[in-house]
Amino acid sequence: MNTIVRWNPFREMAAMQSAMDRLFDESWRGVRPTAAGNTLALDVFETDQAYVLFTTLPGVDPQDLHVSMEDDVLTITGEVPQPAFDDKDNARTLMLERSYGKFTRSVRVGMPVDSDKIEAAYENGVLRLTLPKTPQAQPKVIPVRVGAKA
Repeated sequence: MNTIVRWNPFREMAAMQSAMDRLFDESWRGVRPTAAGNTLALDVFETDQAYVLFTTLPGVDPQDLHVSMEDDVLTITGEVPQPAFDDKDNARTLMLERSYGKFTRSVRVGMPVDSDKIEAAYENGVLRLTLPKTPQAQPKVIPVRVGAKA
């Protein structure tokens, strides 16, 4: 037996939009900027004396973080651990949205920094790097003499 249903273009458009939303959500799921996706998100600030970088790495053991500076390239490497279950737990994966695995991020620093004085602090899942500028890269204040002839 067939049922006659009045055609509703708005219902059809809503169904199409829902299908497109699901398609894009599934397609772009792996493209989010995440640590394990090898696109570690950085916030970078500049003061007169230094560059300051922040990145969020929840769940990463500080012993597994490695920061290096070589030829004006700052590199941050580490690993986000994958959750583990015992076989006796009989756990089934229902959803995986968090990223895990090894990551690395390299950034070329455009101005000279004093690599011997770089500081790294890790607290509550946030890594803060302070890269002091060399004296040559810091702004210079030139005093203006009053009454002096040029």
